[in-house]
Amino acid sequence: MTEMLVHSSAAIDPRATLEEGVEIGPFAVIGPNVTLRKNVKVHAHVVITGATEIGEGCEIHPFAVLGGPPQDVKYQGERSELFVGAHTIVREHVTMNGGTAGGGHVTRVGSHCLFLTGSHVAHDCQIGDHVFLINNATLAGHVTVEDYAILGGLSAVHQWVRVGAHGFVGGMSGVEADVIPFGMVLGNRAALAGLNIVGLKRHGFERDQIHSLRKAYRLLFSAEGTLSERLDDVEKMFADDPAVQRIVSFMRAKTDRSFCVPRAQA
Repeated sequence: MTEMLVHSSAAIDPRATLEEGVEIGPFAVIGPNVTLRKNVKVHAHVVITGATEIGEGCEIHPFAVLGGPPQDVKYQGERSELFVGAHTIVREHVTMNGGTAGGGHVTRVGSHCLFLTGSHVAHDCQIGDHVFLINNATLAGHVTVEDYAILGGLSAVHQWVRVGAHGFVGGMSGVEADVIPFGMVLGNRAALAGLNIVGLKRHGFERDQIHSLRKAYRLLFSAEGTLSERLDDVEKMFADDPAVQRIVSFMRAKTDRSFCVPRAQA
């Protein structure tokens, strides 16, 4: 580490681990159990505390606080960790808390994610790669967000809810139930409003793939039969379609939460 890359006013505990190429700006605070991997850039007034590891090439903007203790009344000071994957960008005033005993002690954020100003990741969240949280989006404890999902500004996700891969949560939506992969939810309280077609096109899904997903969606949320029967039918009909099977697997997973459904069915 070159001395000129660390501002003289930064408070860095000597027990912290700083790898090659790390930059730390004025008045930043780096705690004793923090690890900053190669080429991490920490701007002014950032606080990184707790047992926190920031992956290679991440950039943390002013006034973000990462690795603070869980905001959970059951937390009694036990081991609490936060892992942030490589090349993730954390903008101003973002907060991410470490995990609790009830969630394996770990909050985990994937790589190539983007957290815009004021967004919050609570204790024990598990976030995939390429996830975007827009300004002031909020995740409660134990939320799972899969790869390529986008949460709109001022949205809020209830504890233990899952947001499936390529899912889209509209701005100012309150999400109390699971969002299926490729699904789009809107409103307060959020209801399923179709598939995230824009996201599918952006990520290179072909017309035939999107057509199959649309057909599977209509079958899954039709009025005929039970949900279990519709899942069986869709699983058999689209046995060779990995995208559809991803939805089926997601919906079959055991969870205490229900699913967001179209508003007419809510």
